[in-house]
Amino acid sequence: ARSLGLQLHSMEVNSAERYESGFKDAIEARVSALLVGGGYLNGANQKQITDLAIKHRLPAMYSETSYVARGGLMSYGVDLAHIYRRAASYVDRILKGANPADLPVEQPTKFEFVVNLKTAQQIGLTIPSNVLVRANRVIQ
Repeated sequence: ARSLGLQLHSMEVNSAERYESGFKDAIEARVSALLVGGGYLNGANQKQITDLAIKHRLPAMYSETSYVARGGLMSYGVDLAHIYRRAASYVDRILKGANPADLPVEQPTKFEFVVNLKTAQQIGLTIPSNVLVRANRVIQ
């Protein structure tokens, strides 16, 4: 961030009731964009987070495509369907007698970039065409 001349502002939220005040603090700090991390609390409150980002006209990027389906602007992260299929192959190997300790640890290899143009329009943002062509999926 420093090499790009960006200032980071961390929003710590430890309960669903804290999102509203967290966004208020971010707006007062004059943030210009939001990056939402993973985790149970954020995952369980996706709609509230995406609604607040739209309400405050904050461009936001998420780690899971499910946020984009709920109105989030964009996401980039592992393709969860692919991860689950890979996990199923591990279960299959274990059920066929493989020792779990002998199975290699795999890193994600398939990632997905999704953009929601409807949300972009709601917050007054134009997504450049060179970004859209890189998207795996564009929600109109």
